Amino acid sequence: MKMFGLTGWSGSGKTTLIVRLIPALIRRGLTVSTMKHAHKGFDIDHPGKDSHNHRMAGATEVLVSSPRRWALMHEIRNDEPELTLDELLPKISPVDLLLIEGFKREPHEKIEVWREAVGKSLIARDDPSIVAVASDGPVPKSPVPVLDLNDEEAVAAFIVERCGLKGRVV
Repeated sequence: MKMFGLTGWSGSGKTTLIVRLIPALIRRGLTVSTMKHAHKGFDIDHPGKDSHNHRMAGATEVLVSSPRRWALMHEIRNDEPELTLDELLPKISPVDLLLIEGFKREPHEKIEVWREAVGKSLIARDDPSIVAVASDGPVPKSPVPVLDLNDEEAVAAFIVERCGLKGRVV
């Protein structure tokens, strides 16, 4: 399974780009999954639901299944450390390409999503794992190629080539 990341500052458009990239990659005949790091925490469960009650009672893991999807929730308790990207990878089913959003400090190859309007510095200047920048305008002194953030087909083609995948030509 190949993996490729998108990183950038909050508000730069990482999720918007991934949501446009997934169909572009699927049109190339690839199977695609995603992994997202949420540094503020998240919850997919809600008070009053049976699965929430199971977790609140102390279950380490709760698996919820339906005819349309299943989800496994694993509680990190008692000051256990957050899992690293390498520890999380075996938990995902194999696909042609795993797109990773966030995990900014991990060493996998990434595209930085950068917009001047966000007002933050370019991460690529100090991070050798960033192999391109996707932006909606010029990127002064970019040390890597700059891709058009609004051209998901070009970004998808870059990722497919960079990962050595054999996708169909669109």
